[in-house]
Amino acid sequence: MSTRYRTMDNSNDLFASMAPKAAESAERKTDVAAAAPARAAAAPVLAAIPAPPSPPKSTGDEYGASSIRVLEGLEPVRMRPGMYIGGTDEKALHHLFAEVIDNSMDEAVAGHANFIEVSLDAEGFLTVTDNGRGIPVEEHPQAPGKSTLEVIMTKLHAGGKFDGKAYETSGGLHGVGISVVNALSDVLEVEVARNKKLYRQRFSRGIPQGPLEELGDVHNRRGTRTRFHPDPQIFGAAAKFVPARLFRMARSKAYLFGGVEIRWNCDPSILPESGEIPEKAVFHFPGGLKDYLQASLGKDFTVTREIFAGKTEKTGGHGALEWAVTWYGGDAILNSYCNTIPTPEGGTHEAGLRIALTKGLKNYAELTQNKRAANITTDDVMISAYGMLSVFIREPEFVGQTKDRLATVEAQRIVENALRDPFDHFLTGNPQEADKLLEWVIERSEERMRRRKEKEVNRKTAVRKLRLPGKLADCAQNTADGAELFIVEGDSAGGSAKQARNRANQAILPLRGKILNVASAGREKLGANQQISDLIQALGCGTRTKYREEDLRYDRIIIMTDADVDGAHIASLLITFFYQEMPELIREGHLFLAVPPLYKLTQGGKTLYARDDGHRAELMAKEFTGRGKVEVSRFKGLGEMSSDQLKETTMNPKTRTLLRVDVDREDPEGTRDSVDALMGTKPEARFRFIQDRAAFAENLDI
Repeated sequence: MSTRYRTMDNSNDLFASMAPKAAESAERKTDVAAAAPARAAAAPVLAAIPAPPSPPKSTGDEYGASSIRVLEGLEPVRMRPGMYIGGTDEKALHHLFAEVIDNSMDEAVAGHANFIEVSLDAEGFLTVTDNGRGIPVEEHPQAPGKSTLEVIMTKLHAGGKFDGKAYETSGGLHGVGISVVNALSDVLEVEVARNKKLYRQRFSRGIPQGPLEELGDVHNRRGTRTRFHPDPQIFGAAAKFVPARLFRMARSKAYLFGGVEIRWNCDPSILPESGEIPEKAVFHFPGGLKDYLQASLGKDFTVTREIFAGKTEKTGGHGALEWAVTWYGGDAILNSYCNTIPTPEGGTHEAGLRIALTKGLKNYAELTQNKRAANITTDDVMISAYGMLSVFIREPEFVGQTKDRLATVEAQRIVENALRDPFDHFLTGNPQEADKLLEWVIERSEERMRRRKEKEVNRKTAVRKLRLPGKLADCAQNTADGAELFIVEGDSAGGSAKQARNRANQAILPLRGKILNVASAGREKLGANQQISDLIQALGCGTRTKYREEDLRYDRIIIMTDADVDGAHIASLLITFFYQEMPELIREGHLFLAVPPLYKLTQGGKTLYARDDGHRAELMAKEFTGRGKVEVSRFKGLGEMSSDQLKETTMNPKTRTLLRVDVDREDPEGTRDSVDALMGTKPEARFRFIQDRAAFAENLDI
C-alpha cells in the first residue's frame, strides 16, 4: 500500500498542522489608533485605557517595598501571555478560539446545548455562539455592584467549574480561559440570552467599556455569544485567524462529541483560493471517533478489517470514554483528548489504553497457545497503531495551562478497565482477524529483539559479496533499472530458461514444485520454508513493514509457469505470496505473468505459437490456408521447449507477452475477500466461491 503522510496539529486540530509563525516584535508595538478606524463600524469607540502606573524608580542596589509591583486584574496576562496561552505565535493566537469553543463544548457535553456556531468575518472578528444556559448575569455576591458575567470576564480564576456542581466534566478547570481571551482582545463583546432576556457587555483589553446592558425580551433564543478580535499589540498587526485552521479545529470538536452540531460560516473574501474550505458547513458525526478514523484512513491497508471502537457512559462516579484503534502500514499515530481538550503530549489516559491493548493481546496469545508472543511489549503493539482516545472525567489534572498532557492518575485505571472486556471480545469474536493482528505484533517484536538493521543490498556491490540463494542465476548488470527476475517451476524449466535468457539483465530462479500457501500458514512455518526464504533473499527488499522499494534488486518480477492447471496453481500461490508479504511490490507495478504458448502450429516453413485453445482456433482460421497439413503439437511444460523456442515466445521483450498483476484499488476489501476465500484455511469458503461461479466456468482443463 502507499502510505500517505499525515500531519497532526497537536493543539486542537485533528487534520492539519500549521507551523507557528512568530509575530514580529515591531508589530506588537503597533499604535492602537492605527487599527481603530478599520473596526469603528463593527464596534463602539473604545474608552481611553490608562497605562499601568510605573513603579517608583530605584537607584543603585536599592531593594525595598518600592521595588515590588503588584499586578492587578488581567494585567499579568497582558504582560506575560506565554504563561497562559504558550506564546504569541500563530498557535497561541488560535488557542484563543480553543478557549472560547471549549466553554461551549462544556455546555454541550453537560447536555445543555446541542449546537455551536462559529463565524469569521472579513475584519478578523471571530464569533462563537451556543444555545446553552448562558453565563449568569445577576450581581455576584463576592463583587457587589458587578454582574457575574463581568466577574467571569475580568477576574482570573473565576468560573463555575471548581466545585463540580455546574459541570460534571469540563475542559476548563482553572477559571482563566475566557478572561485570558478578554485580556488579549482589543475588542470583545458578550451577549447572553437567559431567562427570556437578552444582555450585552463590551470589553477592550480586559477592561469593561460600560456596564452590563439589558437589551429587552427574547423568546426564541438562549445561550452565549462571544465576539472578539485578537489584540495587535500582543500578536502583531499582521496576525490573523487562518480560516483553514479554524475550520479543522471546529470539525474536530464535532468528532469528539457526537451529540453536538457545529455550524461553520466564513466571509468568502478571506477564504483560500484553493476552494478546500467552504463558506458554510455543518458538522455532525454521530459515529464519533470511528467516523473520523475511517475517513482518515480511506482505502489504506489495515491489518484487521474492523476498527476496534466503542464508548462507555459515565456510571458510578467513573469517567466516560470513547475510543477507535486500528493497525496499519504507517507509523504510530495516537491522538488523545480529555473533556474534548487535545492532549498532544499524552498522559495517563494514553497509558491506560496502551496497557489494555498489550494485556489483551498477550491473553489472547496464551489462549491460543502462541508461545512466540511471550516477549511482546507495549511498543510492539503500538508501533503501527492508529488510534483516537477521548475521556471525560471530573476535575482532570493537566500539566500547564495549555493542557498538553493529562496527569490524573485515576484516568489510567478508568481507561484500562473500560477497554479490557471489549478488546477481549473483539479478539475472540473473530479469531482469523485476531490471529492476523497477533502475528503482525509478533513480527514487530521479533524485529526489535533481533536488533539488526535490515541488510541493505546494493546492486553496485560485487555480486560475489551478496548473500544470494544457490539456485539463483543472477544477471550481470549492477542496477535494478531494467533488470528482470524470472521465477520458474523446476530445474528442467530453469535449465531452458538459463540458456534462453539475456545474461545482461535477466536472472533465473527455479523453484521446486508448489510453494507454501502463505494465506493458510503461520509466520513460523513461513519463515522455515526454504523456497520462500530463497525468493525473499533474491529480491533483497524485505517483506511487509520491512519492505523497502529502493532495495528491490529487479525492476520486473516475472512468474513463468507452465500453461496448464498446475502452472496456474503455482502462479496463484506466488501471487498470494506477493499480495500478503509484499503488497507494495504489486502496487508499484513490478509483478508480471509470462504467457508461454500451449501449442506449436507448423505448416511447411511457417511456425506460429498459440497461447490456448481459443488462440489456436483463431490462428488456424486466419493464418493458415489449405496449402498443406498443419502440424499441431502441445507443450507439456516449459522444460520441453528448446531454449530458442522459449526465448522467442516467452522471454524476448520484442516478441513476448506479459500480463501485469495489479489489485483492484477501488475495492480492496473485495480483493481481500477473494484471496481469503480461495487461499484461506476454510474449505467451505472455497466451496461456496466455486458454487457461486460454476455457471461462468469455461474451457475446463480436467
